Amino acid sequence: MLINIVAGLITAALLAAGGLVLRHRKHLGLLRTTLTSGRLRVSVAALLRIKDDDGYVLIHHPFRPGVYGPPGGVIKYTDEARGALDAVGFVEQRPAGRELTMRRDLRGFVPARHGIGFLRWYDRCAGRESGPECLRRELREELSEAGHPELAPLAGKLRFELIRSVVDGPRPTPGKHHRTMRSLQVYDPIPDSPEAVELLRRMLELARDAAEPEIILARSADIEEGRREQFLISPQSAFLLGTRRIHEDLPALR
Repeated sequence: MLINIVAGLITAALLAAGGLVLRHRKHLGLLRTTLTSGRLRVSVAALLRIKDDDGYVLIHHPFRPGVYGPPGGVIKYTDEARGALDAVGFVEQRPAGRELTMRRDLRGFVPARHGIGFLRWYDRCAGRESGPECLRRELREELSEAGHPELAPLAGKLRFELIRSVVDGPRPTPGKHHRTMRSLQVYDPIPDSPEAVELLRRMLELARDAAEPEIILARSADIEEGRREQFLISPQSAFLLGTRRIHEDLPALR
């Protein structure tokens, strides 16, 4: 009788473990991380792929001098999310001097055991910006920072097509004791209005202009190399090409 009970418990445990692995088979690295102690750094973002043949539009990153990356940025959460984020132990990461611009960014830390819980909440799309909402906001900000505020209003009604979703990591963080996981959505713009057509035309025109210091056009080979002439290219630019990261992160200006 006792042997049957033990055998039943072992079978139930194996079935539960198998079900857990099956549900999260796309995130086995994250599943392993949930079994460890310590913190997990999380960051979620939307990226915009503006391309012409083998040319990709990249914009200068204001907090990484000399570095260029895709338009887009970190998705922000709303008041509705506060309870869910507290439940998974989310703590914002805010470098000194950037507290205002990074307010409500979904970039921070959770206990490693809550990594899957955080991803589940994020995938429900409640209490946060959608990818398109993030891209419209970021485009307006980035165009103004790049010295072209006249183009910012054209981004207000731009529509997008989701190309891919990528979970990058968890992966070791150089010089730190925690791992980092990123969830990224990559979109193409839909040129279905005069405003959209004009915005994309002007951004490609600026990117091709050698005298324009803030917006450049990079080839896929440049992105793979991580550099176009004197310009460094951010590692997340690789997700414009596919699902594989090529280079490690570059440190931000602190």
